[in-house]
Amino acid sequence: MIASGILLTMLTCITLNVRAQDESLLIGPGDLVSVSVLQVPELNQRARVTDSGELSLTLGGKVKVEGLTPEQGARAIEQALVKGEFLVGPTVTLTIDQYATQNVSIMGEVKLPGSYPIFTSRSVIEVLAQAGGVTSFADRRITIESHRTRQRFYYYLSNNADQALQTQVMVFPGDKIIVPRVDVVYVLGDVARPGGFPKSTNDSRLTVLQAVSLAGGTPPNAAPSHTRLIRKHLDGTYEEIHVPLSDMQKGKKPDMAMEADDILYVPFSYARNVAVGIGGLVAAAGSASIYRF
Repeated sequence: MIASGILLTMLTCITLNVRAQDESLLIGPGDLVSVSVLQVPELNQRARVTDSGELSLTLGGKVKVEGLTPEQGARAIEQALVKGEFLVGPTVTLTIDQYATQNVSIMGEVKLPGSYPIFTSRSVIEVLAQAGGVTSFADRRITIESHRTRQRFYYYLSNNADQALQTQVMVFPGDKIIVPRVDVVYVLGDVARPGGFPKSTNDSRLTVLQAVSLAGGTPPNAAPSHTRLIRKHLDGTYEEIHVPLSDMQKGKKPDMAMEADDILYVPFSYARNVAVGIGGLVAAAGSASIYRF
């Protein structure tokens, strides 16, 4: 557990560093920018970047600025002015006044999915707040697709507030955010609250004993020693696994992790356990209530 937590933190930090290096308010086609040349106000201008990613200067011709930061764009303009022998040692500043694409799209498990306007970079938590925040069925592994580069970045929304705030990534105009649905496991049969339970822990892990606990535990008349787990494979077939739940509860057998869409069935009695087939359990899981936490 500790090792996996350290690995997760390292991967998160690497993702954040890549994100910071790859994007810092990059210029794109259609962006409205302002160019100022120190001590030469007649060369100041405000213009949009063309579809080809170029900026037409008052002097210096066309300069390719797409994919550059404002600072890099300013240096490119300085080089054009020097190369054209218009100025010697010019000092240029470039600012992005308006992005061509100002909305960020937020899809998936948020309370108000849709398109929201942002005019500069914003933290992912700020942007998610515009959509009402994530639902209780949200997977903590959030995908962000860059509008500029089409690259995908990943942000882990920790249940720990300090960690969530310390490891934020920045979202830029035109980016897409996808919050997937969290994996669910099902506990059916003789438990207090049969139904589905999201794997919404920080490590997205849920064990048999944890799932039974979320379901309210087993009453005295249950037959936990004959518990069955139904697991679906990628080819669509189902596997039935005997689960020694009674021995697990007594500490005689180790707990076991559950996978997405696993169905744990705790029988009311041995006879009824035999009578309920895999097909019936799969159908019951499909119509089961899913609890929010």
